[in-house]
Amino acid sequence: MENLNKKTVAILATNGFEESELKSPKAALEKAGAEVHIVSLESGKIKSWKDGNWSNSYDVDKTLSEISQKDYNALMLPGGQINPDLLRKNKDAVNFVKSFFENHKPVAAICHAPWLLAEAGVLEGRKITSYDSIKTDMINAGANWVDEEVVVDSGLVTSRSPEDLPAFNAKLVEEVYEGKHEAQVA
Repeated sequence: MENLNKKTVAILATNGFEESELKSPKAALEKAGAEVHIVSLESGKIKSWKDGNWSNSYDVDKTLSEISQKDYNALMLPGGQINPDLLRKNKDAVNFVKSFFENHKPVAAICHAPWLLAEAGVLEGRKITSYDSIKTDMINAGANWVDEEVVVDSGLVTSRSPEDLPAFNAKLVEEVYEGKHEAQVA
């Protein structure tokens, strides 16, 4: 496994994120040596979603107003339906996502999280996957959507659902290790 010592990764989430899609990638990144911050709109705690119900709360490490992409080597976006829908309506969250592409840094998004990528306008011509119910949204945003477990396109990692987490986590760690990708652009 790649050594991510001295790498810092932001996980952008708010209430309603799919619990496994935050918890599992965070654990994989930390096991590889990365420092991982849960970043949200407000300080305190955010509540996860699991099996169609509210689940555990997680501490927010940083708020968007406290940080910028300069503080991080990569960005990870968990899905769930509620979380990305709320975030894509927040101008600061969308700009934060876009800034990683503008600076050629790895970004990973799973399930419904690519909604944020569409809102940031960074999908034109990119090969991605997502939860199948948002396929049309992704195509309308200019993406080349495919139904695959995990897709990597110049530093952009996408997967469909929690079932894909092992492959998603492996590629996420690999892309963070590789660092900047010049083809990763907004």
